[in-house]
Formats: sequence, C-alpha cells, structure tokens
Amino acid sequence: MNRILVVEDEKHLAEGLRFNLEAEGYKVSLVDTGEAGLETLRAEPDAFDVLVLDIMLPGKNGFEVMTELREGGIFIPTLMLTARGHPDDVLKGFAAGADDYLTKPFDLAILIARIRGLLRRRDWMSASRVPAEIPAATDVFTFGDKSVDFNLQELRVKDQVVPLTLMEANVLRYLIQHEGQPVPRKKLLEDVWGLHEDTDTRAIDNFMVRLRRYIEDEPGRPRHMLTVRGVGYRFVAEPK
Repeated sequence: MNRILVVEDEKHLAEGLRFNLEAEGYKVSLVDTGEAGLETLRAEPDAFDVLVLDIMLPGKNGFEVMTELREGGIFIPTLMLTARGHPDDVLKGFAAGADDYLTKPFDLAILIARIRGLLRRRDWMSASRVPAEIPAATDVFTFGDKSVDFNLQELRVKDQVVPLTLMEANVLRYLIQHEGQPVPRKKLLEDVWGLHEDTDTRAIDNFMVRLRRYIEDEPGRPRHMLTVRGVGYRFVAEPK
C-alpha cells in the first residue's frame, strides 16, 4: 500500500483529502505545519511515497520546506498545492524542486491522476530497477549516446535511466522540436508552462541547470543545451 504525506493547514481540506485518498487505497498521514512535515520526513525519509504540500503554511511555507528537503537529499515525489496559481508561485515551486502542482480549488480526479503519475516516477527511481533495452516506440529521440522516451518520461544515458518529471520532459520535448533554433525564455513560459503574465524568467534558468545535470557530460560546459545570451536556449542534437 502506497503511503502519502499531506502537509495542509486547512483542516477540512486535509480531512477531505485523507478520506478520498484512503478510499482509493492509499495510506494517508496528515500534518499541518511545514516544520512538522520536515520533521516527519527527516525521521523516516523512506516511509512515504508521495508528498502533497501546500504552499501557504504557518511557519515555514511550502517553498522553504521543498528547498530544505531537496538540499537534505530527500527526493520524495512532490505535488504542491497553491491557492492562486500565480505564475511566480508555480515557477518558484518548480525551482525549489517540486515535481508537479495544482491550483486550488482542484478536481479530485485530477489530483488522484497526478499522484498516480508521481507514484510511477517513484517506481522508476527504485534502486532495484534494472535498465532494459530501449523499447520500440514512436516517441523516442536519440542524440549522441542518450535517448529520451517521452512516453515513459525517461532519459537513458549509456547504462543509466534518469526519470523525468512531466515538466522536465515537456521542456526537453519543446527544445528538441525547435532543434538548432534559439528559443526565448518567454516562449518557454508561454508554450510549456502556459504562463502568459509578465513573469520573472530566472526560474527557467534554474530549471535548465537541473536538466543539464542529466544531459551534459560536463554541465558547466554544455554541448547540447546552449545558452543564447540575452534570448534563451538552443538545443543541439549533434554538436560538432
């Protein structure tokens, strides 16, 4: 049985989540502060399979909790809940290390679908996972000694498998679709994140740093994901 930790200070929402998630067969634990969430996960980092984390919490907020977890080496798949869905909140959550987000109020079916997606990602990250041959598929892109399978949301580098979040896969897909062309940061925000407001683009840069760690042999000297100064990024499949 998969275990879910919900960090939510709105009692009626937290109890509603527990009731509905337990009806789906999950075991659910509730805490109502960021500090309690951190304490719970630090004490038992492998006890939970998914974290549902509200942004607006008393004491440490969701961004701070997310940052501290990732800096502490706790990579539990995380769905962040935001009351406003403001572009800055969304990007800040991804930059802190969140895997996905939902804006309140949300449809329960969508929440459950997102959690199932995160659970699949956790399975991929299991240490017991043995890399297999890349399956025949129409949505696999190969460049150099790497292949990305967009159906499975996996990047394969030699004999290693790197699971990708949905947003990581979408960003990489977009850059590959525009291979060789400079892609402005604003276009990424609009076309991939669906954000159309005047938003700080620095979160895009932080996101790219993470992708380069997966893709580049030397992240500090990228050959595939190049920065176009003053514009954005350019993907090169076969650098010279």
